[in-house]
Amino acid sequence: MIGQHYINHKGSFTLTSGILSEDPVVNGVNLGTINGGLNSFVISAAIELQNGVRINAVSPGVVEDSPGYFEYFPGHEPVAMDKVANAYVKSVLGAITGQVIKVF
Repeated sequence: MIGQHYINHKGSFTLTSGILSEDPVVNGVNLGTINGGLNSFVISAAIELQNGVRINAVSPGVVEDSPGYFEYFPGHEPVAMDKVANAYVKSVLGAITGQVIKVF
């Protein structure tokens, strides 16, 4: 966790994972594994950060503004970009830490 030595006091890290950690698709094992690893990292790292530093992850589904990806997510309900954006606002400006904010 090198970043903790460079972030401002009471700063915030926000990572992006995704739906594939919970709702996999064919040929998505690599991304699903990465999504799950990021989620676990956030939960575990939160208890080690000091000086009021927070860490969260935003985990969106396929975004409705990205129709080129729909074929890779069969049966998944696209999510609105404003909902994804609000999840980032919640993470950065809110008070939570160690949370995976699911937008799907």
